[in-house]
Amino acid sequence: MASKRATLADVARLAGLSPTAASMILNGRPDTRLSQDAHDRVNAAAEALGYRPNVAARGLRTDKTLTIGFISDLVATTRFASGLITGALAAAEEAGHVVLVVETGGDPARESEAIGAVLDRQVDGIIFATMRARELFVPDIPAGTTAVMLNATNAKHPTSVLPDELAGGARAVELLVEAGHREGIALLGQNDDVEKDLFRSATVARRVAGIRGAMAGHGLEFIAEESIWLWEPEGGYQAMRSLLDRGVVPRALVCMNDRIAFGAYQALSEAGLAIPDDVSIVSFDNDELAAYLRPGLTTVALPHEAMGRRAVELLLAGGVAGETLIPMPVVTRASIRAAG
Repeated sequence: MASKRATLADVARLAGLSPTAASMILNGRPDTRLSQDAHDRVNAAAEALGYRPNVAARGLRTDKTLTIGFISDLVATTRFASGLITGALAAAEEAGHVVLVVETGGDPARESEAIGAVLDRQVDGIIFATMRARELFVPDIPAGTTAVMLNATNAKHPTSVLPDELAGGARAVELLVEAGHREGIALLGQNDDVEKDLFRSATVARRVAGIRGAMAGHGLEFIAEESIWLWEPEGGYQAMRSLLDRGVVPRALVCMNDRIAFGAYQALSEAGLAIPDDVSIVSFDNDELAAYLRPGLTTVALPHEAMGRRAVELLLAGGVAGETLIPMPVVTRASIRAAG
């Protein structure tokens, strides 16, 4: 049979004080006017009894449950974006909050159910997160409920945390230019002429704008641009094979993500071309596979943990309308060589 949970009255009795005095001490009131000895007795009694505050009861008094709802599509069940949760959990713990994580699998019907589930538990606010940055549909939530979009945007809920893709795209090009690459650069994953009537996401558009802005700023042009709709290894492999079959052998590649780069690695290896001796490669995201490629892939990383942390901070601050852009750090490995 489970032992009875220690109550505030039990702590007060053991400390020899009133429940009101014990409550003020345990809640960290700065103006208790109680002696240091009283504080020490209450804290010792709470530790001896294994006392834990009744969060539900405190929520009735303060209208705060110290609980954050975290509703995501595939963040929790995939390794790729799990850093969003890792960062959110760390920031919440530091602030004395817990996080209730609900996964929807991207199903709109389950999104409504998820919102109901977290609201039933009286969360202090909701973070809506997506594995890949996109415009997110959010069912109606009660007025006054703070909502933060994490790796997502929504017109009705303007507080959002996103990677700074414009600067990240530019940085990828800068890495090649700094290594002396000014000719023979190809782009894998994007071709504006082919994709002029297609839309991926606002963040992808910013990544592309950053890449093209940096190229133009240095007076450079791509020798080839290969459109790939599904940014997966097979697409990278086929696009690289297509270039080589047409006699186009680039000196450097900008790949729109690490999975495309993985496919390019395979195609170049089959053709007897070495990375980075023959072809330098820079990519994006810092997917787990980037560290396992040989040579390791230099990539402009998605700052998932920092984004998760910032989302919690904004939520606890009551939400700040507008976008918060988190810098994308460079993870330097061995796929870029100085141009000879």
